[in-house]
Order: sequence, then structure tokens, then C-alpha cells
Amino acid sequence: MKVLPFKIPKPEQDSLVFQEDLDLVFYDKLHQHEEIQLSVIVSGEGSLIVGDTVTLYKSGDILVIGSNLPHVFKSDAISETPSHMLTLFFTKTSFGSHFFELEELSELNDFFNRAAHGFKVTSNNETIYKSFLKLNSATKLERFISLLDILKIISQSSYTSLSSFIYEKKYTDNEGKRMRDVFEYTMTHFEQDITLETISEVSAMTKNAFCKYFKKRTNKTYFQFLNELRIEHACKLIKKENDLSISDIAYASGFKNISNFNRQFKTVKGLSPSMFKKSS
Repeated sequence: MKVLPFKIPKPEQDSLVFQEDLDLVFYDKLHQHEEIQLSVIVSGEGSLIVGDTVTLYKSGDILVIGSNLPHVFKSDAISETPSHMLTLFFTKTSFGSHFFELEELSELNDFFNRAAHGFKVTSNNETIYKSFLKLNSATKLERFISLLDILKIISQSSYTSLSSFIYEKKYTDNEGKRMRDVFEYTMTHFEQDITLETISEVSAMTKNAFCKYFKKRTNKTYFQFLNELRIEHACKLIKKENDLSISDIAYASGFKNISNFNRQFKTVKGLSPSMFKKSS
């Protein structure tokens, strides 16, 4: 099976796919698919990369990932909680090329506009969550009706975007493999020292070519991305590991000195690590 593009397994005649993922970890390869992904995290936590942005996911999150938007879930390896996710997959043309253009469905336009960059729902979560829990035993017609109801609620809900930049072209297989390798290596080794020479070798490119390649596809430098990944990990430690000092967290997140950690943390989060700790 190709990692990029990724094909959602489904019966040939099905326009709407319901999928339940229950395992130690989620599918952790960078991938994209034509279908819009509407997911509820029942249990589990970890890091999520969507487009150009690193964020955290946790139980109770409701996530929307747009068509052909590259993304990867990196479940926490040390977590004892199983990774459990319920998902609806569909395209804007699943039910006919003009179905979602009907005047009666015009109030869903905001949903599709937001989905292009991916977003996390931040209100009405309990209502949406309960609707998803009923899908496992629902008929195909009931799932279709539930989808429209869920889309209506989400369109009226507050949200935060998951990505600020979208690479307009679909990744080719070779591009997909290269970006997958870079992301996998970074997410596995971010706590260690990663040099430009090292990551360029992972991508099988020269240093100069890799820098241009990565910047074009993410709208940020590789080290901006690396620092954001490290800062998200640091945020997780700040919230969960009360016995660790800020200095310990900095080193555990891959930073060599505390001053650089404080500077990068404030750049990414807009406040210092100590202030973040007080507000957590």
C-alpha cells in the first residue's frame, strides 16, 4: 500500500465510510487522501502534524482534516492508554457532484472552507461526541443523516485551525516518501541533536536543495519545524511532569541550553515556559 497518496479502504458502492481505529498507536505515516476526515479521539494522546503545523491531540478532541491535506498522528509511545478513534470519511462529491451546492445546504459552506486547512472543534464537543458513539451500530442511512446533523453542529461551533499553509500540489509518490522519511526521522529523534547534514542525508538531497525543498512545501525552514515539534513536547511535559524543572524539560525536549529554549518557547507560544506552567 502506498503511503502517499493513501487510499481509504471502502466497499465500492459506499459514499460514506465509518472507521474505528483501536490499537496501541494510530497509523503513524505521513499521508494524504482525497476524503475529508472527521474524527473523534475516544482515547489516546500524542502529536499531530497537519500541513505545516505541529499540535497535540488528546481524548475528546474533534478533528477535521481536509481533502489531500498531508498529516500524521504520532501516538505517545509511553502511554498505557490505547489509541481509539472514530472517523467519518467522505468527499464533497460523495453524494453527487452538486449535492453540497444545494441552497438548503449553504450553511455548511463554512465547514468546507475551514476543512481546507484542517481544524479542531472547540465547542459543542459533547453533543458531537455522543453522535459519533452511535455510529458503530447505525445503518448506512442513519450514518448519512447523522453526518448532515454533525456537519451542521460543527459549522456553528467555534474552532482553531490546524494548519496555516497549504501546499497546493498533491505530493507525488517520491515526494511523499521523502517527506515521510523526514517527518518520521524528526519525530523519532527530535530529543537528540539533528544537524542539517543529518536530515539532508535522510532526504537523499544536498543541504541546499533540501532547505529549498522543505521551505517550499511547508512555508517554514526545517529548524522552525523542528523547534515547534520540540516546544509541543515541552508543553506536554510541563503539563504532566510536575517534578521536572524548566531546565530538565528543555534538555528532555532536545534543547542544548535554557536560554535558547526560553527564546524559542516564547516565539512559538507567545509566553515564557514559566508563565505557561502557571497557566496550565
